[in-house]
Amino acid sequence: MNDQSRHTRWLLVAALTVQFLVALDMSVVNVALPDMRRDLGFTPQGLLWVVNAYALAFGGLLMLGGRLADLLGSRRVLTAGLALFGAASLAGGVAWSPAGLVAARAVQGVGAAALAPVAFALIAIAFPAGPARSRALGLWGMAGAAGGAVGVLAGGVLTDVAGWRAVMLVNVPIVAFVLVGSARAGLERDRPWTGARLDVAGALLATAGTTLLVFGLVRTSTVPWGSARTLGTLGAAVLLLAAFAAVELRARTPLLRPGLLKGRPVLAANLFCLLLSSGQFAAFYFASLYMQQVLDYGPTAAGVAFLPFSAGVVAGSLVATRAVAVLGTGRLLALGGLLAALGLAGFAATARADGGFLYSILGPSLVCSVGVGMCFVPLGTAATTDVAPEEAGMASGLLNSARQVGGSLGLAVLVTVAARVTGDGGRPADLAAGYSAAFWVCAGLLVIAALAALVLLPGRGRPAVEAVAKAVDPEAVATAAAPEIAAKAAGPEAAPNPGPATTPVARPENSRKNFPGAVDPAGSRSTQG
Repeated sequence: MNDQSRHTRWLLVAALTVQFLVALDMSVVNVALPDMRRDLGFTPQGLLWVVNAYALAFGGLLMLGGRLADLLGSRRVLTAGLALFGAASLAGGVAWSPAGLVAARAVQGVGAAALAPVAFALIAIAFPAGPARSRALGLWGMAGAAGGAVGVLAGGVLTDVAGWRAVMLVNVPIVAFVLVGSARAGLERDRPWTGARLDVAGALLATAGTTLLVFGLVRTSTVPWGSARTLGTLGAAVLLLAAFAAVELRARTPLLRPGLLKGRPVLAANLFCLLLSSGQFAAFYFASLYMQQVLDYGPTAAGVAFLPFSAGVVAGSLVATRAVAVLGTGRLLALGGLLAALGLAGFAATARADGGFLYSILGPSLVCSVGVGMCFVPLGTAATTDVAPEEAGMASGLLNSARQVGGSLGLAVLVTVAARVTGDGGRPADLAAGYSAAFWVCAGLLVIAALAALVLLPGRGRPAVEAVAKAVDPEAVATAAAPEIAAKAAGPEAAPNPGPATTPVARPENSRKNFPGAVDPAGSRSTQG
């Protein structure tokens, strides 16, 4: 019991640190870009590839990374991803040419594509549906929010104090910590590889199609939407993804099992994630520009101004861990989406040239962030509903792909919207008008996401009502899982009855594939997960 509980705690620490690390590196380099340009001699177009190289590799390989975790085991994929990420961070920190830094960022993206699905899959496999998983998913959402906020702040501070190389080298000790944590979690005793074949054709098509899609979207900042290059790139991406769908229908071990999206919770979770990230990522981008170009904040001041947003995400996640049992995934997602939309509408209404921190930044940030934080627990719950443990990586890769593609799509479209409104004017008032228009569209996307959640996801169900008493239990996540561990150790005849209206999705022994301290995730897959 003590050893298993300790393994589970360290597993959670490792998963949360991975989520923090991936989120950190999506934002930490942005503030350092001007210094990188001056030091290494980047052209304006070449500098964009410091960001785009990471985004392309990360977005294009997420599905493959998730499926490899299912086939090869979490330990192998986690270790390989950490090794790539750490080595690339070290290489980027000592790079002396633009090509060297861009290559390092691309390899970082490959490592992140392996790490992000594993972090989510470990939580889905390790914690049973119900209060324990809700708490773990709440912490997972907080880790991502903290990584994004710390990235913005740390990028400014590290660049000012130690230079741009520090924003790359800071990853190395974090990677070392995760390696220690994964060892303490017992992941070194991963299951042997069964020799299952990877869907090579599907992997190539999915990677090429997603990469082209992200490439076409991120390049719209310099290449117009109506140009032959943009239309050709996006058209080729659609054809490759259509070919991927056709291959998956006939593959024996598909990269993405088509039946996975037949479940309404999984479909709704990915659609909601696509819309949420489309609005959220773009809102972060325009809020940063508004503070620096209109309100005249410096990089560090802008990073500090984002800290209340992180606090709001933490508060929203804490609320969601309790509320999901009462409201159910659909209603809670809708409530969180509408609250986030209200905050974005606040940004839109107050983004003026004479704006101030209290009413233009702080107030909308707190409202929006609480709503976003309320979405993480039900989103993760819905994305794993009726998903067997051996497909947890597949489901995680799909959800992370929806997040990355949604973010790229939203940013590409809304940059165009803001530019159309701003026109050729460079005055603060013109810029503020463009950012305001983009914020209004972001709010609209979140409203659509909330309506989709209400339509596609069930509201409060009987299992959710029965879980209320457990949901208010203040014990830690690992402690909440201990009774089921004890029941499994006593034998199948002593295992608790999963209750009415449940569907077993996997044999109990499958839950111990990846680590000895895992909690059996088999059993009920209701609106709770």
